[in-house]
Amino acid sequence: MSKKEHPQWKSRFGYIMVAAGAAIGLGNIWRFPYLAYAGGGGIFILLYLILAVIMGHPMVEMESAIGRYGRGNVAASFGAVNKKYSFIGIIAIVCTVLIDIYYVVVSGWVLKYTVAYVSGADFGVDTKKYFDGFVSSSVEPIVYTAIVVIITAFLLFFGITNLVEKVTKFIMPALFILLIICGIWAIFSTEGAVEGLKYYLLPDFSKLSVKVFADAATQILFSVGIGWGIFITLGASLPKENNIKKDAMWITLCDTSVALIAGFVIIPSAFGAGVDVASGPSLIFVVMTQIFDNLPGGRIIGLCFFIAIVFAVFSTLFTIFEIPVKWVEERFKMKHKVATVVVSGIIFLASIFVSLGFGVLKDFTLPWIDANGLAAYNLYDWLDTATAYVLLPLGCILTCFYVVRVWGIDAYEKELSAGGIKVKLSAFHRMLARIVIPVLMIIVILNCFGFIR
Repeated sequence: MSKKEHPQWKSRFGYIMVAAGAAIGLGNIWRFPYLAYAGGGGIFILLYLILAVIMGHPMVEMESAIGRYGRGNVAASFGAVNKKYSFIGIIAIVCTVLIDIYYVVVSGWVLKYTVAYVSGADFGVDTKKYFDGFVSSSVEPIVYTAIVVIITAFLLFFGITNLVEKVTKFIMPALFILLIICGIWAIFSTEGAVEGLKYYLLPDFSKLSVKVFADAATQILFSVGIGWGIFITLGASLPKENNIKKDAMWITLCDTSVALIAGFVIIPSAFGAGVDVASGPSLIFVVMTQIFDNLPGGRIIGLCFFIAIVFAVFSTLFTIFEIPVKWVEERFKMKHKVATVVVSGIIFLASIFVSLGFGVLKDFTLPWIDANGLAAYNLYDWLDTATAYVLLPLGCILTCFYVVRVWGIDAYEKELSAGGIKVKLSAFHRMLARIVIPVLMIIVILNCFGFIR
């Protein structure tokens, strides 16, 4: 597809909402709070904010510029300067598909709980029993996953710059409003929430460790959406007049705000209710339903909370499906709708095994080798570790290498200045791309494999 033929965004606001929506998803509302709690609260937040500035924003900038210059799918954009570097895009596409496979499963859980709140379902005294009973089922979670995939594919039929852009322009402001309502309610309606807020906001430097750093760094990758090819895919439709530097700033700011608000809702609420926050991936399903069910008006605010997460889920799924769809469409010369069906079908079929891994296939494991020897992970944990702690950091390292060594910093600066916008990269920003970001990502990978603790 030529640069001229590539569809463009209808408005700058629409692009920022879709791009922010792509970044804002389960990573912010589902993954961020339990990692923030496990990482010591305030010290995790401090690291997260620093990394958002020195890594999140520059990476969004670089990926957007690569996409706008290349005007194609992720692989084609990395091959725009030299085709042999298309492999960087292929790694990003593979990583995104692997994330899609388990992301749609968790998205199905969110949809199930939203429906449960609408129908007035009884979660019982033991909310963990309700959750475990649902996820271990061989049919119901797969049905909800199928619904999520079908809705995503249907909206993508009309193109990400058409119907998806219109839908996301409504979804994103609604998401912010719903989360702010939940946050205010959580603080003023839960006794003891102030202690949780202190834990969440005040850094305790005694809790600082390489593992906490690695978790904060990989959360930036997962939450902001860097290393996937998200902003390369969206940037391919950017008009030259768009100021990538400012757009990247707004996207990172929106993403970070939602993550912080999500933690602001969940951690103080759980502290105030005296429940265990260290529930890991099941946190919002087990802990939050318990809190909502035991407080006045909890059903209404619980419904708002899960509707907000549904909005976040779809705002991300549109783009992380579009990444492989666009590659299949251009690589195999398929029509967009056919490519969407093919990719959606593959993701759904693979997701069935992840879903069954919480039930009948719970004893099925895959090997993971690190410095301590051989470990065994279930399919969900293996995919999460391989993508968040290895492939996403690798994607950032390769993107920095591409910008610095293949494309060239000066050519990158020229693309940022396209459309008459004068952008001058500071020595600090050049150092981030050349040294800082790659070193940070190497630390994450080494920690994952047990070489640094």
